[in-house]
Amino acid sequence: MTTTEMPRVAPALADSDRAAAVEAIVAAHGAASRDRAALGVAQCARSWRGSDGDAAAFRQFCVDHFAASPEDRRRLLDRLEVALEQVEGHLYEMRRNLRRWSDLVGDDMPKVDAMLATFDPAPDLAEQCYAQKLAFVALLNFEKPTLDRMLAEGRAWSPDRWAEARVAGSFSPRIPKEVADLARRISFEANDWVAHFHVPVGTMVDPQGKRWFEPDRALLTHWLVREEIKAGYNDPEGVRKQRALAWVLARTIDGSVPKAVLDRAAKEDWDPARNTIGGRPAGETMGLARYERWIDQFRLARAVDPHHPDHPTAIDRKFGLDREIPEAVGEQLLVDLLRAPVRRDLAALLRRRLNRPLEPFDVYFDDLFEKRPAEELNAAVRRLCRDERELEARLPEILRGLGFAEGDAEFLGRRVRVEIARGSGHAMRPQLGEYGAWLRTNRLKDELGWDGFDTAMHELGHNLEQLCSTFFVPRTSLRGVPNTACTEAFAFLYQGLAKRVLGLEDPAAAARAEHESTISGMLMACQIAGPGLVELRTWRWLYSQGDAATPASLREALLRISREVWAEFFAEDFGADPYHLLGAYQHMIAHPLYLPDYALGRMISQQVATAMRGKDLAAETKRICSIGLLTPDAWMRQAVGGPLSAQSLVDEATTALRAIERS
Repeated sequence: MTTTEMPRVAPALADSDRAAAVEAIVAAHGAASRDRAALGVAQCARSWRGSDGDAAAFRQFCVDHFAASPEDRRRLLDRLEVALEQVEGHLYEMRRNLRRWSDLVGDDMPKVDAMLATFDPAPDLAEQCYAQKLAFVALLNFEKPTLDRMLAEGRAWSPDRWAEARVAGSFSPRIPKEVADLARRISFEANDWVAHFHVPVGTMVDPQGKRWFEPDRALLTHWLVREEIKAGYNDPEGVRKQRALAWVLARTIDGSVPKAVLDRAAKEDWDPARNTIGGRPAGETMGLARYERWIDQFRLARAVDPHHPDHPTAIDRKFGLDREIPEAVGEQLLVDLLRAPVRRDLAALLRRRLNRPLEPFDVYFDDLFEKRPAEELNAAVRRLCRDERELEARLPEILRGLGFAEGDAEFLGRRVRVEIARGSGHAMRPQLGEYGAWLRTNRLKDELGWDGFDTAMHELGHNLEQLCSTFFVPRTSLRGVPNTACTEAFAFLYQGLAKRVLGLEDPAAAARAEHESTISGMLMACQIAGPGLVELRTWRWLYSQGDAATPASLREALLRISREVWAEFFAEDFGADPYHLLGAYQHMIAHPLYLPDYALGRMISQQVATAMRGKDLAAETKRICSIGLLTPDAWMRQAVGGPLSAQSLVDEATTALRAIERS
């Protein structure tokens, strides 16, 4: 059975059956219950199936489980919170432990590790919540509000009212087991492919024939290729290396990396600009592998679509369910950022710093003010910690240095485990109070190094949010932050403190350092807002094509849309882009539609940083991360006193640029 042939389930109840259930509740509990009964019955009826019982069974269930009094509803809410915490929390902890061997550098048993990573001890949990009626109890008694309702009214809701919404909202539409199985498999395969897609660059040469890397070097694409491009700014001849690496990204994007390079069979010079090996045509290439996995993600999305009538596309689910930011609002925030007049001035600053016209890969140039060589940064990290184990042991001390009280520094710092990931860094939250957070970063061969520490500070920001929003929120059902953009905000905030932690930031130059950080943040946000728009518009193209979409046509669409977005927002300053760099990010394959969260996170981070200016960093981190799982709009208004906007980042970047130029 193909993904587009997945079965749809017809409603089991007629309008008359629902009306009869409402009347039965009113007869049992009085006329005052009618409005709540009508809402609860309607919510239950949408997911009730013939296998759950006939109309009489539905009516009796509604009468038996309707909590009529405020006290009964309070007691029910408390019970459901505990039940969900225990069931979902223990399963989450099992699943993240089962991924350890797949996620971390170390002992390899690839086939077994893949099996463990995809093993699900409760593959039909969502269905069982309905089949065993727990979901129906929640939906009968607590409103599952729409996003429009939460945006309109949520700012005035109490924590208890939010808890009701989150408990009801935790029961998503019923997804058939075969679709859930498909989702688990495709998600793992896409993540695994991305995590293991390293391009060997030991034979890579620039157009002048120079090799830039040791023979056995391979770079995780796109992450480490991008970082090596950024490292080229510290080399007087680095632009040659950067141009060659930009072509490596181009070959990844269009699928023309030679198989002989990927297999390490080629020993002669690989010129990625001409795509020749030893001066001869490269031969067979990787082809459409990247886009085959993207098409798999799209077909999975279409298999899920019929089961989400309120959010019938992956785009709608990502914005309306995951982010709780309307799609049009999210896109406009990205556009507002990219159309900001200050970008012209920032481009002029980049040109002055580089003393040459800008090239497409200069969109990655965001650390304009770094004067220290890599070895000095690595040495500073060595003084603090040589490896991940020493970093883990020093976390309470690091937090104390950032202003956390002794008790909070110990409580939070001792609940973070630091490990080395196979792919890029990431952070994983605990879901139960007896567990801690996981911080995954990368490292050099014999030491942690600056890149590993810089990534670790980013992930530590995630961990602090995760721990505060687990242990300090008003109710367990409000654990977390509204969406990943909010947690990215704290990741960026703490990553910006990396040099301060290492003792490399001169306190006398703190104001200048803040301005520099703001400019870098603006550049980073714009750099990733472009790929975010490209991905969003590519997904719209996919839905317009439906079954007609193929890996080959998807590749052509991505390249075309990359050119269009580049022409609209980047070409004026960075020139024509032969590489299609806006299509490089591998998140598009492994984490569909995630990219806008980075740009949104930068906006939120700047709003948070601006609101926290002159205040206690640690106390404000704890306060804001303890607000709980509201909508981003309500959360931001509590956190910083206003709605999510690109304007704060734009304004602060404008002010920072003027200050830097004056000095």
